[in-house]
Amino acid sequence: MKHRHTHSLATSVRCAARGLWHVLQTERNSRIHLAVAVAAVLLSVWVGLTPLEWALIVIAITLVFAGEMLNTVVERLVDLSIATPHPLAGQAKDIAAGAVLFAALTAIAIGLLVLGPPLWARLGAL
Repeated sequence: MKHRHTHSLATSVRCAARGLWHVLQTERNSRIHLAVAVAAVLLSVWVGLTPLEWALIVIAITLVFAGEMLNTVVERLVDLSIATPHPLAGQAKDIAAGAVLFAALTAIAIGLLVLGPPLWARLGAL
């Protein structure tokens, strides 16, 4: 079955941006992730990361945001699909949230490995 695209690329980008904005407005954890991401970027600028180190930081930030957005999708779809609570619905939400937690912990590890040594050196020089 062929799928015909009826939206322009600009419309698709606007819809995606609206989705990102919605998550930032409605999900507290996404705002926490954003604050930590901004801090990581500012520290990365301050310590002068290499391009490879920047790539690792950007991948870590992206992993967490993508996970948070997919977690929001799971929550919305589960809430939409059931009228009364069900153990499997709760498990689906918990697993999606666990994926975000795992991504966030991995991002913290990457941040410590990449930012730790140059940050320690900079602070030692002060």
